[in-house]
Amino acid sequence: MLGKSARESGPHARLAAATGGWGEGDLLDLGSTTATLATIANIANLAAVVHIGHPAQPTPELERSLLSGDRSLLLTQAVAVSPEWAWVGRTAEASGTAIVDEAGMRDCRHVLRAMGVSPHLVPTTTTLTERIALAGEHGTLVVERSIIPAGFQELPGSARLGQVPLIWYGLLQTHETLTRFERPAQIWLAFGPRDDHRGSLQETLGVIAATGIDLQHLRSQRSQAGPHVFLTSFTCVSSDVLESLLTEFTARGVEHRVLAVLTGQEFLPGPDALTPVWAAAEVFAR
Repeated sequence: MLGKSARESGPHARLAAATGGWGEGDLLDLGSTTATLATIANIANLAAVVHIGHPAQPTPELERSLLSGDRSLLLTQAVAVSPEWAWVGRTAEASGTAIVDEAGMRDCRHVLRAMGVSPHLVPTTTTLTERIALAGEHGTLVVERSIIPAGFQELPGSARLGQVPLIWYGLLQTHETLTRFERPAQIWLAFGPRDDHRGSLQETLGVIAATGIDLQHLRSQRSQAGPHVFLTSFTCVSSDVLESLLTEFTARGVEHRVLAVLTGQEFLPGPDALTPVWAAAEVFAR
C-alpha cells in the first residue's frame, strides 16, 4: 500500500510513484505530515510518497519530522518529476486573485510573484468545487494540468509555471536495519555531540572528514534533549564507509541516526543555488 500526506499534490505524488516504480493508481490520504509518519511506522507494508526538497539539501520540515518520528522510518529512494502546474481562468481575460493550495504555493510562489499574480492560499484538502466558488467569476486557479476544471482555460503566462524546477519526491518506508550498498548513495545523517561545548562540533566534523566524506549540507537545530543536533546530507561510496563512521560515533558517545539512504550520487538538477555578495575587504571605518 502507498499513501501521501494531505498537504501534498495528488497528481504529482502519483506521477512520482509511477516514475519510481513504487505503485500505480490513487494514493491513500494519510493526514498531516506527523500523522503520515506515525501511520507508516505503525502499519506493516505501508509506504508513503513525500516531498523531500532535494536529495542533497532536504527540507528542514521533513528533517525535523523524521528525526522526531519513529526510529524505523527511512527514506529509501528518490525521483524527480516535471511540474504540471497551470494558471487558469474562465476566460482568457481573467486576472483576479489566484486560488492556490499549499503544494502549489510551495512550488510556484517565486514565479507567481514575478508574474505579479496575487495568490490566495487554501488548504490542499479544499475541493475543486470550493476553489471555483472562492475564485468567483473573474478569479483564477493554480492547479495541476490534469485536473483543470471544465469551462476553464490556461491564461497567458501559464507557460511560465513550466519554469518551476523539477520536484523531488522520496519513498518513505520502515526498516529495522540498514540495507548494505556497494554503489554510492546519498545519506541523510543526524547527529548530536555528547557534550555541547566549544569545539564539540569541530571534533565531530573531524571524525567525518577522516572517513573521506565531504558534507554537502549541514544544518543545526536546537534540541529539547540538551545539546544541539546537526542534520547533514552527503554522498557515501559504500555501506562499509557509513558503518565505519557510525561505529566511530558510537565509540565517542555521539548520538546519531540515519534518516535516508538514497541510491545515486548525481541528482540533477542540483538544489537551489545563490550568488553570494560578500563583505568588502575592509568593513569597519578607521
